Amino acid sequence: MNVPAPVRLYGTPWCGHSAWVRRVLEQAGIPYQWIDISQDPEAAAWVEDINAGQRRVPTLLFPDGEILVEPSLPALNAKLAGLRAGGA
Repeated sequence: MNVPAPVRLYGTPWCGHSAWVRRVLEQAGIPYQWIDISQDPEAAAWVEDINAGQRRVPTLLFPDGEILVEPSLPALNAKLAGLRAGGA
């Protein structure tokens, strides 16, 4: 049985901020699902829907439903600390 990754990371391969967030998640040992919105029209539409029609990436969706868009390092670290502590 596959357990879904706790974090969904929507981005594009050419976005430096998306690459940076991927590295932060990997270094923190947080599993995530990478979703390339340049290859997934449904994912791109979702990102646009929650970002007032804009394709703002990276956009992260957490298991508790919280969404972070283009997060700063302090905001991302605060959220990841909760994941590492067992919270969502």
